[in-house]
Formats: sequence, C-alpha cells, structure tokens
Amino acid sequence: MFFLPVKVLSKVFRGKFVAGLRRAHRKKRLTCAGSIQYLKDEKRFSAFLRTLFQQNWVVYAKPAFGGPDQVLRYLGRYTHRVAISNHRLVSFEGDQVTFRWRDYAHGNKHRLMTVPAEEFMRRFLLHLLPKGFVRIRHFGLMANSQRTIFVELCRKLLRMAPLIREAVKAASNAPWRCPRCQSFMVIVERLTASQLFWKISAKAFADSS
Repeated sequence: MFFLPVKVLSKVFRGKFVAGLRRAHRKKRLTCAGSIQYLKDEKRFSAFLRTLFQQNWVVYAKPAFGGPDQVLRYLGRYTHRVAISNHRLVSFEGDQVTFRWRDYAHGNKHRLMTVPAEEFMRRFLLHLLPKGFVRIRHFGLMANSQRTIFVELCRKLLRMAPLIREAVKAASNAPWRCPRCQSFMVIVERLTASQLFWKISAKAFADSS
C-alpha cells in the first residue's frame, strides 16, 4: 500500500520542483549561461516552465519493506543512535581502525574494513548534522512554537488538572509523571536505604501495636 498513488505523486513532485525553479529564478539563484542564456529573461523562463507540464514525470516508489515494525527499527537507527555502534568496532592499532560492515551487494555478509584513523573520523563526522538541523522535528500538537498552548488546551478538553509551573520547575531533576493524571511528581524527601528501612520498620511496629 502506498501513501499516495504513483501517478498523483508524480504530479505533486513535478509541481513542487517547478515551483522551486520559479522561486530560485526570481531570486537570481539560477545560472543561465551558454545555450540557455536566453532563459535569463523572466517571460522566456516562464514559457520554458510551461513546457515541463506537457509530459509526465516519473517517480520511483515501492512498498514498505517488512511492514511497519521493520520501518520503525530502520528509522530508529538513524534517530536514536550514533553513526556506528561500539559492537562494530573491532580494533584500534597504531593509526588504523578496524570495524565491521555489511556487504549488501554480496549476500548481506559481514566483513571487516581497516582504514586510517583520520579517514575513519572523516566518515564519522559526515553523519553529524549541520548547525541548525535536528534529527527529529515535532509537528502538530507538539510543534515547538505552539506546544505550551496546545498541551494546556488538550488537558482542559480532557478535564485534567492544570500544570503548576512551580511544580514543573521543582520536578526538573525528577521528571516522573503520575500514571493517573500525568502531572509531574514533586520530590518531597530523599531517603537513603537505611532511612527507608527504619521508616518502614517503625510504621510496621506502629501498625502491629
């Protein structure tokens, strides 16, 4: 099952792509030189864009592999893990790093690769996001710009107790939530194991007497 029919997806992609070209041309971000120099003119460029709608565009789509569970595991490796996990690192000798990798082109076999430490760090750093980018962006009710307003609205519609900001601040070091009302639990007292033992013993003695 596809999220969108392929033909519909083709038309949407074509429209988005052409709109992007139009914006880039308007902002003088396209270089039109040589045989396409005439496209610098806005009217001629618009005429060229209209020709792009005279033929069908092709997009590649295929069914999700393995079902939703496998898709989530696949995405989870990119959103909640580093570029390479520790169990894949085999050795570090001198300036050489050896690690395991999966050869998908030859039967999905595990193989070893040894590269200089500098090359290993270069490959690792390619997985770091540029400044301003994040791995996961929240949207809808949890969008950063409106999260506070929408969460409070949801709590009101669900007839839940309003969040007390002071309690939230006090609970910042212990962000546990009540399983019943989902409010933050506030630390009243911290007990060591021996203090807890004597309090329980004292209560048991009081109850028995």
